Amino acid sequence: MRWHPRGYGGQRRDPEQVKRDGWQEQGLLAISADDPRLTWPERELVRQLGEKLYGPRAAEREVANG
Repeated sequence: MRWHPRGYGGQRRDPEQVKRDGWQEQGLLAISADDPRLTWPERELVRQLGEKLYGPRAAEREVANG
């Protein structure tokens, strides 16, 4: 039998549930730029927003410099 401190036992939420809860409870949105549920224009919008807010992704910088 293992002992767990309060709040550390039980079921883990799957990542999609964490994202859903973040959006519904705090207005935070976590989106993969490669999410297959999105259309190409939606993925492009996500990519553009990410670059505007945080700069280019590391993989894109390496290709541009490489």
